Amino acid sequence: MKKTILIYGIIAGVISVSPFIGMMALGKGEQYEEHGMIYGYSLMILAFSFIFVATKINRDKYNGGVLSFGRAFLVGLYITLIASTVYVGAWLIDYYCFIPDFAEKYATSSIAHLKASGASPAKIAQETASMASMAQMYKNPLFVILLTYMEIVPVGLVVSLLSALILKKRKG
Repeated sequence: MKKTILIYGIIAGVISVSPFIGMMALGKGEQYEEHGMIYGYSLMILAFSFIFVATKINRDKYNGGVLSFGRAFLVGLYITLIASTVYVGAWLIDYYCFIPDFAEKYATSSIAHLKASGASPAKIAQETASMASMAQMYKNPLFVILLTYMEIVPVGLVVSLLSALILKKRKG
């Protein structure tokens, strides 16, 4: 069971970091795509679909077709933690080695997008202050790690919960 969790956690992690690896390989680590968030979260969902697969394998192969909700959820949780750690590690390498000015460039891009959309001066000023605060916090590695975990872990928890609900099976 541990081997299955480790293997599927690593697979999910590699899939979730594929945008970082792809952009670095193409030399485009500094580009900010308009729909990047949609692509990123779609890949996270695809990556975490392996939670369902691993939970089903654990139920059918290792537990004789029986698996409690709690045990099923733990399988998903462990895979989420492994995949999320791979994701955080890849982001730290990407950020510190390839795009150390990410926070500043992201802030500039966000403000430009707001201005182009015709936002009010008050809204632009509010967003500018918010982005400056985020850029300052991004100088702290602990903040970067926590923020990055907060980006991916909730997706894994939702998929773990759904998988556990679908795949739980009692004796009888």
